[in-house]
Amino acid sequence: MSENNADTGALEAPTHWTSLEELARTPEFEAFASAEFPTAWEEARHSEAGRRDFLKLMGASLGLAGLSNACVRQPDEKIVPYVKMPEELVPGKPLEFASAVERGGYGTGVLVETHTYRPTHLRGNPEHPDSRGGLHPQAQAGVLDVWDPDRSRQIRRRGNVSTWDSFVREMNEVIANLSEQNGAGLRFLTGQTSSPTLLRTFEAIRQRMPEARWHIWEPVSRHHMYEGARRAFGRYLEVRYRLDRASVVFDLDADFMGAMPGAIRHQAEVLRTRNNQDFDRWCRLYVAEPTPTVGGSAADHRLRIRSGEAGALLAAVARALGLEVPRPKASVDGAFATAVARDLAAAGRGAVVVVGDAQPPEVHALAHAIHAHLGAAGHAVVTTEPVLAPVVDPMQSLRDLVSAMNAGEVETLIMLDRNPVYDAPADLEFGKALSKVPNRVHVGAHTDETADVSHWHIPSHSAFEMWGDVRSTDGTATIMQPTLRPLHDTHSPLAVLSIFSGENEGTDYDRVRKTWKERLKGDFEKTWRRALHDGTVPDTAFRVRQPKLDPKVLKGAPPPGPDGLEVRFVPDPNLWDGRFATNPWLLELPQPITKLSWDNAVLVSPSTAEKQGLEATDVVELRVEDRMVEAPIWVLPGMADDVATVHLGWGRRSAGPVGSGQGFDAYAVRSSQRPWNTAGKLKKTDRKKRLACTQDHFRMMDRGLIRAATTDHYASHPQFAHAREAHLPKLTLWKPWSYEGHKWGMTINLSACNGCNACVAACQSENNIPVVGKEQVAKGREMHWIRVDRYYSGPVEDPVLTHQPVTCMMCENAPCETVCPVNATVHGPEGLNQMVYNRCVGTRYCSNNCPYKVRRFNFHLYADWYEESLKGQRNPDVTVRGRGVMEKCTYCVQRINRATIQARVEGKKRIETDSIQTACQEACPSRAISFGDLNDPDADVARKQKTPLSYALLGELNTRPRTTYLARLFHRNDELPVPTPARQTESHGDAAGKGGTHGSH
Repeated sequence: MSENNADTGALEAPTHWTSLEELARTPEFEAFASAEFPTAWEEARHSEAGRRDFLKLMGASLGLAGLSNACVRQPDEKIVPYVKMPEELVPGKPLEFASAVERGGYGTGVLVETHTYRPTHLRGNPEHPDSRGGLHPQAQAGVLDVWDPDRSRQIRRRGNVSTWDSFVREMNEVIANLSEQNGAGLRFLTGQTSSPTLLRTFEAIRQRMPEARWHIWEPVSRHHMYEGARRAFGRYLEVRYRLDRASVVFDLDADFMGAMPGAIRHQAEVLRTRNNQDFDRWCRLYVAEPTPTVGGSAADHRLRIRSGEAGALLAAVARALGLEVPRPKASVDGAFATAVARDLAAAGRGAVVVVGDAQPPEVHALAHAIHAHLGAAGHAVVTTEPVLAPVVDPMQSLRDLVSAMNAGEVETLIMLDRNPVYDAPADLEFGKALSKVPNRVHVGAHTDETADVSHWHIPSHSAFEMWGDVRSTDGTATIMQPTLRPLHDTHSPLAVLSIFSGENEGTDYDRVRKTWKERLKGDFEKTWRRALHDGTVPDTAFRVRQPKLDPKVLKGAPPPGPDGLEVRFVPDPNLWDGRFATNPWLLELPQPITKLSWDNAVLVSPSTAEKQGLEATDVVELRVEDRMVEAPIWVLPGMADDVATVHLGWGRRSAGPVGSGQGFDAYAVRSSQRPWNTAGKLKKTDRKKRLACTQDHFRMMDRGLIRAATTDHYASHPQFAHAREAHLPKLTLWKPWSYEGHKWGMTINLSACNGCNACVAACQSENNIPVVGKEQVAKGREMHWIRVDRYYSGPVEDPVLTHQPVTCMMCENAPCETVCPVNATVHGPEGLNQMVYNRCVGTRYCSNNCPYKVRRFNFHLYADWYEESLKGQRNPDVTVRGRGVMEKCTYCVQRINRATIQARVEGKKRIETDSIQTACQEACPSRAISFGDLNDPDADVARKQKTPLSYALLGELNTRPRTTYLARLFHRNDELPVPTPARQTESHGDAAGKGGTHGSH
């Protein structure tokens, strides 16, 4: 961050920048920025088409300028009426069903919105302990998986179409052949699970065939957390952070708001407190990490460290707290460790140290010792029985399976929703060992890399086509209920397992009910119905344990990290471990920090890039031991030096036509011995790779976009966010608008936003926003109605990150409305800037005249009107737009209209305060977005817009936007220095310096 200004204490104007290219003001960047709207004739002029095609294109565009929308032929549509309409179904009124989505064995509660029983949109279940009403992008995009046209639809045996009955007969023959051996030779491979029904089924298999073996593989595992608890307490325990009770949180290479289970809850508990101005309730957040994360961008203080130095840093904090621990060899920032230790000590039982799952068990155990020393154990940090069962090391379990396959001990292998041919560490050579198994069965939603080499492939249900159950991080169970019948010839993993357990006569519904009949007391049917309605099974949270700390835990020193270049393997924020690589919403969604779309890269710091002689987009050979993969470089400010971070989940070879061939496969160099961080080398090639990155798209150019200060400064200078516009006149040529009824507005709290992209994914799902593909994204044509701009401030190597969601500002003096020649963009009676799609002829004058660059133009027919399965996902209340149409955020006007109709039905004159939630607001875990009626003084948005922190983006232009922002505040520790600003070029400094004393782009 920049130094505080002596007069105002706010951040200096020249300190915010979006990319290294902007900071350097390279000629290439200036050319890109000036070509804000590349036109068709410019593309034709630079293409191979030549002059004749250019003239042909120009003639056609002039002749059809008024017919651009009419030239797209509407698709044929067929309708089928109900013979007998269900009683509970009201046309036009969606129904919601409570269920859950699973990642890594943990469940997140969701409410599934359906239209005529078609799941179209997801939102977090407010009653679920882990979702709290918010939802991460992977869950949001899960609704698209139901309708994915590339889903596997037919059972196949050795590449030929087969049937379920044939599969059951062959598996019964396998069971009969193995019965004399008590199941020896039969192996199962699954992911980690918390499902009570699945665990009961495996216990039934064990009773029936004692020699059968169950193996567990999870590319992104929590075993180090469990092992750390065992070393600290002598037993495996689940560690759960109660951050709503914390006043100081120290995140040590954890990404606790992104990759860690319970991330939505963590984000809510830490950042929702920043929606009030009671700073004593704010949780001060320290983050020490190698690669910037969404948690790091929300931090009050962030320290760059190598992953291998995390243990040494925590040991330094422990010694500063008075604990006698060995001194590791690695050197750490002593001032940072001392300041963190003092703050933790002052917080006492409200102190939390969150250790990342990739850190070795010794570091986790040391954190438990610190919590016990401070009195936080049992208060802000609690332990329960393990949620995932059985507790095994997935890496060792996979090694055991590979050894057994190589030894010829495996006759039949059943692989359930696993893809180890792709995601197993390269040194295990899983595919080679698998070829030695005589009978290979794969169960999964797609014909992936493992399905390609299996004898049987059983297509599986989507999450919303089957019955099941799953637990949250505190043990609370959710019954997963279907919202529609299976669309294809698919079957659940539970149905496959039931063949071996002897329960294959019933249905999944019967199996799940059987599990809970044995567990629930009292009136089962009443409790069952309540569990389905609420989305949680009552009284299933695990009891908090009070284990005794083993004093020997302080004697173990954390192991040192690798020498030289440290290569880190981390799950991708969108694709995770690769299981979501078939989902185009997630492929196109810009990653929160890098802003890369449709690709991954090797991330390095500017200093590391300079030392290695590398530039962004250079293709390098990434070598780990004797393995190598080629990958592009991306230079990322805020990275620790001598660290190369790679995201897992890309480089799929068999992920359908959408996901195959995107990015590079980091598993090709991942080792089972050091799966998280290891030593490696980079060797530059003579090639470059084009990467689609959105960080400089839709720029607003050198203006005061970010307003930020410390909480202490705000207490003494409450008007700092408004000094920029204080001297500006309020004259206008527009006639003032008056609103007799509602006046809709929005406020976004920058202190509560960490750039997680939940709002972007929710908006895409709700508003039928299409994907455009990598080539179009690279041209700056992504269609997302919300973009989350990421800004840096401070030194290039160690900047502070701030995120700013930008959507339509719904201006009172809207520049777009005055320039539209066909009146396609108009001002509504309740303040909405409305788009009339069938009037739009695609002049794009409105987009050129919009200073916020929030309008999106359909250069091509991006929406797929012909794929039948995709029609089921779309929201019927939102128009599907065609080529040649301008579109933008509508404040989810369909939800406003729905609430208006409901109010009329109930005889109410006005919509109740805060009864409407936009999709972005609804999805935000931290509640950074507020929406409502500005004419209602009791509305949350009205109260926030009256606070001194509220400011208008580009307010000096007098557009009078009704979407405003709350300036970002940092709850800093005065003991730690503030990073100094980056060196600016003269032109940049002059341009930004005119903006006054507030943070600027």
